[in-house]
Order: sequence, then C-alpha cells, then structure tokens
Amino acid sequence: MPKLTKAELIRAVAEETGQSRDAVDKTLSALTHKIIQTVKNGDDVTLSGFGTFKRKENSARKGRNPATGEAIDIAASSSLGFKQAQAVKDELNA
Repeated sequence: MPKLTKAELIRAVAEETGQSRDAVDKTLSALTHKIIQTVKNGDDVTLSGFGTFKRKENSARKGRNPATGEAIDIAASSSLGFKQAQAVKDELNA
C-alpha cells in the first residue's frame, strides 16, 4: 500500500498554498512538536473537524519472546492516541 512521506506532504502543501517548502517544513515541525509537548504535559489537542490527540498509558505486562518462547516483562509506556472527528469518518466512508 503506497504511503505519503513527509517530503511528499511538504511538497504537496507548498504547491497548494504557494508557500516555500522550507516554510511548510518549519510549520509542520512546529505543529508536531507542539502537539507532542501538549499531550506529554497531560492535555489533549483537538483540531475541530479533524480529531483529538491524547496521551494513552499502557500498563506493564507479561509478554513472550516469539523466537524463544521465553516469558519477558514489558515495561509500562505512553503512546499518542488519535480519535478522528465524525467529519473525517464520514469523508473516509463516502
């Protein structure tokens, strides 16, 4: 399945908006950094019509090494969750 790389996204947005690639790259970097820092501090980030980014906590658990079958401990961790807005869901299913 093809994917859109960061470089391709920057080029496409630059073409669509008439901004330089450098300006779009800086904006995208600032946006992603701000989202990560806000969620890291425990707040959600909601982009109306797009969705909400929130911190998800994964508790420690037991796992198994698939190569050896040996039981292992998997440490607790945090991850970035995203819940799409209804408008995005509707667009994807149109």
